[in-house]
Amino acid sequence: MSQQPVETASPTGRAVSRLQARAVASRLPDFPWDSLADVKARAQQHPDGIVDLSIGTPVDDTPQVARDALAAASNAPGYPQTVGTRDLRTAAAAWLARRHGVVGLDADHVLPAIGSKELIASMALHLGLGPGDTVVIPQVAYPTYEVGAVLAGCDVVVSDSTVALGPSAPAIMWLNSPSNPTGRVLGVDHLRKTVAWARDRGVLLISDECYLECAWDGTEPVSVLHESVNDGSFDGILAVHSLSKRSNLAGYRAAFVAGDPTVLRMLLAVRKNLGLIVPAPVQAATRAALDDDAHADAQHAAYGRRRALLRTALERAGFRIDHSEGALYLWATRDEPCRDTVAALAEVGILVAPGEFYGVAGARHVRVAFTATDERIDAAVERLAAISG
Repeated sequence: MSQQPVETASPTGRAVSRLQARAVASRLPDFPWDSLADVKARAQQHPDGIVDLSIGTPVDDTPQVARDALAAASNAPGYPQTVGTRDLRTAAAAWLARRHGVVGLDADHVLPAIGSKELIASMALHLGLGPGDTVVIPQVAYPTYEVGAVLAGCDVVVSDSTVALGPSAPAIMWLNSPSNPTGRVLGVDHLRKTVAWARDRGVLLISDECYLECAWDGTEPVSVLHESVNDGSFDGILAVHSLSKRSNLAGYRAAFVAGDPTVLRMLLAVRKNLGLIVPAPVQAATRAALDDDAHADAQHAAYGRRRALLRTALERAGFRIDHSEGALYLWATRDEPCRDTVAALAEVGILVAPGEFYGVAGARHVRVAFTATDERIDAAVERLAAISG
């Protein structure tokens, strides 16, 4: 009796199987925006097209001062340094001093990055954290804090209260003020208490301040680098900054981290080995944008007009706006499951982000970006009026 040959996997197939079993992607949360495909398709069926307020991507022109600097530095045949030019790092420190009252910071307290998302996602891994280490993230938070912790194999604790954390000593604690998605701005007293708590336990405190210049209704966010928060010491503190929203440089991937120079040297040592280098022309453009306040003030005014129109329209349509004193979003609710709200708005051609993308505490809110063009904001206002009517 003959036997059928036993089929065995090829060497390549076995290698792929091993990789699949260990794939990093399998440990990460699903990419949330993939789940919006159906409602996005529904919103696109509107006769006047979709109004996409789900992602806060800039739509206005990149400022001419940055474009001119990029062009002037475009002849860049050699490799730039990972640490960045001293001129760029000095400009970043000067911007923090001029616009946000941070004193005592110099070029040695700054490290450029290829966009803030890359920096945030790789932070725990590049600092050598792994299984057995804990990272604390806000209750309603930008998903990349969790992604970065999971990527390194760390445990994640969700908490807005140091009291709730008790005597624990996590490796990293993330703050985000102004917050994405809620727009909440943390006050000086809260920041001071958090800094003191972290220092008592040897916790690295990292504040995501990418929306520091996006504040409304007289609110004035304060950096953790400000002496009113840290008593003049940068020990154990980092602040992440981006020019994506302030200067419409999202396509340039222009960002930097500032603070404790000892921690920055640790990050630099890893980033040099990995070749994580901001391109020289982008460094020149970033420096030019940091040195110029006029374009940032004009952009802030444009966002302010869009925000006011959209907020009024949402409130008239029966929404309540919570927090939202900072950042580029309105944190809106009709006191119903967020996916119901997303579906209802898609029926009138408006796409927004479900609050559950940012944690279970956001399950009854939606995040509404006001980074669309004036024409699309006007279209959203008109459609929301139909709901309120």
